[in-house]
Order: sequence, then C-alpha cells, then structure tokens
Amino acid sequence: MSDDTKSLNFIEHIIEEDLQNGLEKDKLRFRFPPEPNGYLHIGHTKAIGISFGLGEKYDAPVNLRFDDTNPAKEEQEYVDAIKRDIAWLGYEWANELYSSDYFQTLYDWAVLMIKEGLAYVDSQPSEAMAEQKGTPTQVGTNSPYRDRTIEENLELFQGMKEGRFKQGEHVLRAKIDMEDPNMLMRDPIMYRILYAHHHRTGDEWCIYPMYDWTHGESDYIEQISHSLCSLEFKPHRKLYDWFKENVYDYAKDKLPMLPKQREFARLNLSYTIMSKRKLLRLVEEGIVTGWDDPRMPTISGLRRRGYTPASIRMFIDKVGVAKRENVIDVSLLEFCIREDLNKTAERVMAVVNPVKVIITNYPEGKEEWLDAENNPEDDSAGYRKVPFSRELYIEREDFKEEAGNKFFRLTLGQEVRLKNAYFIKAESVVKDAYGLISEIHCTYDPETLSGSGTEASKRKVKGTLHWVSVTHAIPAEIRSYDRLFMDEAPDSHKDKDFMEFINPNSLKVSTGYVEPSLKEAKVGERFQFQRLGYYNVDDDSTAENLVFNKTVGLRDSWAKQKPKPQQQQQQKQQSQKERPAIEVIKQLGKKYTNLPDAKREKTKSDILGLAEKVSYEDLEPLFGTSAKKSGTRIATLLTLKVLLKNGLERNDKINAFINDVVLDENVLLSEEAKAI
Repeated sequence: MSDDTKSLNFIEHIIEEDLQNGLEKDKLRFRFPPEPNGYLHIGHTKAIGISFGLGEKYDAPVNLRFDDTNPAKEEQEYVDAIKRDIAWLGYEWANELYSSDYFQTLYDWAVLMIKEGLAYVDSQPSEAMAEQKGTPTQVGTNSPYRDRTIEENLELFQGMKEGRFKQGEHVLRAKIDMEDPNMLMRDPIMYRILYAHHHRTGDEWCIYPMYDWTHGESDYIEQISHSLCSLEFKPHRKLYDWFKENVYDYAKDKLPMLPKQREFARLNLSYTIMSKRKLLRLVEEGIVTGWDDPRMPTISGLRRRGYTPASIRMFIDKVGVAKRENVIDVSLLEFCIREDLNKTAERVMAVVNPVKVIITNYPEGKEEWLDAENNPEDDSAGYRKVPFSRELYIEREDFKEEAGNKFFRLTLGQEVRLKNAYFIKAESVVKDAYGLISEIHCTYDPETLSGSGTEASKRKVKGTLHWVSVTHAIPAEIRSYDRLFMDEAPDSHKDKDFMEFINPNSLKVSTGYVEPSLKEAKVGERFQFQRLGYYNVDDDSTAENLVFNKTVGLRDSWAKQKPKPQQQQQQKQQSQKERPAIEVIKQLGKKYTNLPDAKREKTKSDILGLAEKVSYEDLEPLFGTSAKKSGTRIATLLTLKVLLKNGLERNDKINAFINDVVLDENVLLSEEAKAI
C-alpha cells in the first residue's frame, strides 16, 4: 500500500474503490444539504469541509441543496445566512438547489407507489400510529387502514393535495414491514398535511414530503454519487435504499445512477451546544443577542468574534474524518485561531482595565513618537509610530504596592520596561476616598530607550508592560468573552436543563483605551492587543464609538482550571463510590469503543466488577439503547453476562436484546454477543 493510499480517510477509500470498480470520475458528484431552520454552527463545518473538500480533491461538482420541506420552521433569513457562511469559509457550490424544486416529481412518484401497492393513506391519530410502531424488542402491528384499495388511496391522497382535509386527519405511509427489526422500516410516513406558507412555493402546496422520502430521492434526481451524512443517519440507510430502489423503475432511463449513502462521525465540541433548537432557545430567551452573538457556536457568531476561515478549516483538518463519535476539546479550536492570527494580526497596544501612571521626571508637554514593530512573525509588516508622553495608562493588574518574588510586573521600588519605550520605577501611589489607587507616580531612566543600544537599555528587568499615552488614547468599548457554558457537556444531563449551566459571566464589558493607530480601524479587522489576546472590531463599532471583541487569549487560560491527572483520578474514584453502579457502567461504556486496547481491557474489567452490584431491574432499561451508542450496548451486554452467570434466567427481552446485538455492525459488540 502506498503512502498516499495510507493517508486517505475511510470515505476517500470508498471513493477510490468505486473508481477502481468502474465508476467514471466525471460521474462523481457531492452535495451539502442543510435545512434552513437556523444558522449553521461549528458542527456543520465538518460536513461542509468533507463534501466541499472532496469536490476540490476530485474536481467534482458540489451542490448546495436546501432541504426545505418544513415551512413551519424555515425562513429565507436562514437560507441567506447559510449561503453567506459557506461562501465566507471559501467554498463554491456548483448549483443552488432546493428540495422544493422536486415537490411535483416527488408527488408523482408517490402516486406511482400507491398504484403499485407500495404506499397507503392512514387516517389514525399520531398516538395510535406510534403505539402500533412497537419497540426495538417488540414488533409493530399493522394499521387498520393498511389494506385500503388502490382507488381509495389515490382518491384520499388527491384530496390531501387539494386541501379537502384537516391538518393531521390523514398521512401517506410507505407499505414496507411492521415487523422489520429496523423501526424506521415500519411503514414510515411519506407525506403529512401542513397548512403553512412556504418561503419559496408560497401556498401552492398543503402537503409536504417527510425527510426520509425527500432526501434520498433528491440525491437520486441530482445523481449524487456519494451521499455523505453523520452517524445518526446510519439506521436510515436501509430506508434510503428502499425508497430509491423502488423509484428506480420510474426514471432509470434519465437517471441511471443510484446514490450511495455513507456516514461519518459528527463533530461534537466541549462546552458547546450543537442543537439548532436549543440555540434558538438561547436567542428567543435573550441569553444572547442573536444568532451572531460572539458567544454562539454559529459560523456567524465565530466570524463576528474574530475567527477566520483559515482557522476553521485548519480545525476541521485536525479533527479529521472518523467513523466513531467523540468529543473534541474546544481548546483545539482556540489553538487554531491563535495559530492563524499569530501570523497575520498586527500587534497594537491597548489597556482594558486602566490605571494612570505619571512619570514625574519626564518633561511636561513633551511627546515622542517611538517605533513599534507591527508583527514579528511577518518581515514585510513593517513598523508604526506610537506616541509617548508624561502620563500613561497601564493595566491595573500590572501593579502591586507590595509583591512577592514571582510578580514580574510593576511594584514600588522595582524597575520594569515599557514596551518600545523606557524603564520606569514606581515611587509612590495616590488613592481615592475608597482606597483605590488612582495614580502611580514613577520615574524613568532616559538612557534606557528600547533599541537605543545603550548599556543602560541592556539592563535586566523583571518584566515588560504595554501602555497607552493618556493624551493620545482613544476610548473604546471592550467586550471580553468567556465560554457560554460552565459544563463540558451541558446538554448531556438527563435530569437537568442545559440552561442551568449558563455561565453568568460569559460577557464582560469595559471601557478601555487603545493607541491612536486604531482610530480608523474598520469592522472585522483583527489585532493582537499585546499581552492581552486577539481582538477584532465588532459590527456595532462606529467612528465615534470603537467596539472590540476579544477573540481568544494568548494562551489557554482554561487549562489552569482543569484538575491535574492525579486529581482527576481521585475525583473519578470518589465519583464512582458515590454513584449507583449502573450509572458508572453507563459512563464507562460511553467511551469504550474509542479506547486503545489496553485501556479497553481495563475498562472491561471495571464494568465486570461493577456488574456484581447491579440488578436486572437496573439493567433492563438499557436494552433499548440506540444502535449508534455501541459502547453503552457493549457495557450492557457485559453486565448481562455477569447477571446470567450469577443465576439470572433468560426471558424474551433478554433473548431479543442478544439477537439484536449479534447482528450489530460493530465488531466488538457482535463478538461479545456471540460469546454469550
């Protein structure tokens, strides 16, 4: 195997294999299919990067297709935002398409399916249909309307289209198999009645196709070669194939290629919510100012905060393409923007929390314009002039009246360097009526000008401070952001609302001062405020009122707050002592499939030990765990083995669970099941 082949991800391997098996390269076609019911977020960038990245790699077209089949939640605003975000990331789509473009074709095909006995109109309440659907361990039962005549179904479906029935009175269902192990195959709904104005088709339609019916057929119509989606759609693949194979005879002359669906692990990010529904709640309840609030994980929010397309594409490249779910630490995203801005952002001086410094031996009325390097990472960036005068602002945190040996900033009796300027020594302070320092009186050494080459300028000092001349300072509103949530996985707690983990200090607004070179700064421009972090000019900024957003600090401040490995282990052991054994088993199972072999064996041993403390009543609810949660299903199976070994008698639910996992595509799970 060549090095090039080894470096391919699993999707590229599939494509290469298809090409070797006869698929013509000019038949490759991909798509990105967002639903316009909200703004795109950082989780979507992985799907965007995969599809458009493959388009670039294989010089193949990529369609931007909006799955606009639910007019009750979709708006033109979201369409415009999605297009803007994808273009900003630097991707170009071949065609802008909409599922609504195919409403008539989908309807015509649905009529043909009715005529072939593959679909029927059901008139039951949704609750009755849900009950008849069964469970993962119990087969469903047929609808009493399943055997309606073709003529009656055609007449009712036509009536649905013409608006002769109330919303919810009828639905069109595919006639497949109510006993299929895959619950999605148990006569899924194809059409429902919905009286809502569509942002493109207006009031032309009052029946709308469901996602599973629309999505695969839209791929087929567009002759998409590889339909790529996230892992939660893996159970849908069987239905995806059933629908497209049953319409193939209707259009195979014009549409000869059947798409192939393949799934990848979606992007999960720590301290972040990825649900558009939950993000909408943050907007509607005023927790944030809108979809583009810089604390939001939306692409619009990241752009407004100062993130660059290059940093996001770097992040997606580092995350890679995987088959198994995992959670990426948000610090990786922050690392990527630091890496990018370190190379490109101009260095400037700004003071966010100011206190005044008066240099008592500097001549009153004098000012100097000193040279300051724009970006040491870019030789072509050059220099700018910054004004120096008798009165300066420095950061309040950069001064202590008394300090220990580890404080390397300004303190009484000690020298520090002012960036690009002189050494100063603090001599005394002036305090207000509340005891707060209002002025720091210093002296300077005129022989210590930075870059002058004098012996005095080469003296060793503890630290270097940034500053801004009071006379020349430009006032600015500084918006400093922290993570919106205080919990690593705010929506993973079944017994708590994710809103309980909102960080009340996620936004701090202060009035600071910036050097005069920023007076003409334009919206979106990015800078490094020296010693503070990276900032950009916010959309709210005007010539009269500059507003800067903090994009990210110069280093990961959250790393200090995380427990050390020994503390983490102690906390983990204490947590396991206090929590019920079944809860610890579930937690261990979540990461089971992603562990290296040695750690997996250790985790397996822990699960088997904890299983001795679990009852069958504790375990049975886990039998219905979804197929995508392989780790939890393995932990359930391992626990069941211990219970059976200890005398538990098999029953129908246990047998059904074992039979189900034996057929699972996860090798670890199926092997454990076969050994039971």
